[in-house]
Formats: sequence, C-alpha cells, structure tokens
Amino acid sequence: MTMIARRTQQSLLLALSLTALTGCDAINDWYAIEVAQRNMDNMVFVEGGEFLMGNPGGWAMGADTVPAHEVELDDFYIQKYEVTQGDFEIFVEASGHKIKARFYEDKLSESPDRFASELPAPVSWHDAKAFCRWLGEQSGNDVDLPTEAQWEYAARSRGRQVLHATDNGELRPGQNISGKRLHRFDRFDAEHSPLNRPGFYPPNPLGLYDLSGNAEEWVNDYYSPDYYQSSERVNPKGPETGKAVTVGPNSKEPERVIRGGGHYGDLIGSSTVARRNVPESSMPIASGFRCVRNKNILTYRISAGSK
Repeated sequence: MTMIARRTQQSLLLALSLTALTGCDAINDWYAIEVAQRNMDNMVFVEGGEFLMGNPGGWAMGADTVPAHEVELDDFYIQKYEVTQGDFEIFVEASGHKIKARFYEDKLSESPDRFASELPAPVSWHDAKAFCRWLGEQSGNDVDLPTEAQWEYAARSRGRQVLHATDNGELRPGQNISGKRLHRFDRFDAEHSPLNRPGFYPPNPLGLYDLSGNAEEWVNDYYSPDYYQSSERVNPKGPETGKAVTVGPNSKEPERVIRGGGHYGDLIGSSTVARRNVPESSMPIASGFRCVRNKNILTYRISAGSK
C-alpha cells in the first residue's frame, strides 16, 4: 500500500470513528480533508529557470503570442491533473462558496453529463480561484491559479520548444489526445472528441496530464493582446487589469486568460503558446483548471480544524 493510500485509509477510519460519536458532520469534514489532501498530494515539483515564452517563430499562432520574450521563474509545484467536478462540489459544500459563474444552473440543467463527478470541473475564473485559495487555506500553503508563465513553462516541460503538451510534443488523436482529426479543416470532430476523466492519455515529460486538449484551463492573469511587448522578465503576473467587456445589460467585467484548448475545435487552440480571452465570470462548457503551490511554503497540514 502506498503512503498516500495509507494516509487516506487512516483519515477514513478516523472519520468513521468520529461519525459514531458526532453524526454526519465528521464524515463531511473527512470528505473535505480527503479532497484537500489528495489535491495537494498530486502536486508535481517544477524546477524554475529561464525560457523563451511565446511563439518562437514558425508556429502559425495568433498575434497575441508574440513577441517571444525571456522569462525567469522560481520553483513551483503544479497539479498533475485537472480538478474534478466531484472535488469542486465537495469544496462548495465544505466552504459555503457561492458559485460565481453566470448561468451555472442553466448549463447544469442543459448538459448534466458534462458535470459528471469524474470529469474536469467547468467553472468561472472566480470559482477556480476560490478553489485554489481554499486548498491553500486547508494545507497552510501558498496555493493559487498558475500564472500564464507558470502554465506555459510547465506545459512545455520547463520551456522546451514543443508545440503541444503531449508525451512527444505532437498530436496523435486517439493515442495521446482525444478525438478524430478532420484533415480537411484541420479540426477535431466534436462528436468523436469526448471530454475524458483527467489522466486518460499519457502525460507530458514532466508527468502532467491534459495540458493540451481535454478541458481548456483558466490561469490567473488578466488578458491583454499586447502584454508580451512589456511583460516583466522575472515571475511575470500579467497586466494589472484587463479590458472591460460587456457581459450583460449595464454589466461589464475584465477578461482573463484561458490556455490549452478544449476537447474539440481548432488544433491550433491546443498548442502550448495559444491564448484565449474570456470574461472572468463566464463558464465555457469546455473549461477547467488546476492549481499551483508556490515555493514560499508555510507549512503542510490538513486537518478538520483548518477551515
């Protein structure tokens, strides 16, 4: 039995014994503890370094992926899997978080299969951010959404010149990414590109799954199409604000960045440098996220008292 399995078994036995004394609250606490523990345990260490962020030239990408620019990052940890809907729902129940995604209930009603517990959680930027910060509160660590630079550095296995975050840097539909390629249009066929549980296909060389395809992933940064022209060199965190866009009657909000492409659509969207801008309270049905733990570690503790 692995260390993680033993730890989970011990937590479950403790919760079951507490339930006999205190009722359902203890088992609910255990679910929250188990989710936090498991999500922290699947963090992968990424050694910091320098890399050329953005389109290095020769890749047919959008204008917002240039110029390529030098970036230096500190060490960090990033989740090997996208956060699942089941874990997100336990977070909502344990923390009392109010979902910020617009039209969440409508989309849940229209596409219930998309919200299966084992699939990546479709959320707004606000909800993804809240989950990561909660994970940090539970564990006593600095946990957040990845910056755009952290995400790209990890997707490219510490900044390698690879177009896709697969096991070999290429796309082999049905072998290392879902779907069937339609060569005529250079697209994936949505009908044959189901969203998969995290970890279904092989990871990239760092051991990270689904950074190309599956769910497109929120990152921390505001979106600006010309940010790369003035990006900081060391640990860039994106522009200070994003352009406000209309999202409803008399309602505007800034845009954030989504990376990695969804489980269907243009092949270009699943590249390691492609960027997409989305209003922060929107919830694309193909969206998802993962968290990072930054190196300024506080402690590592998860207990029923760390709510």
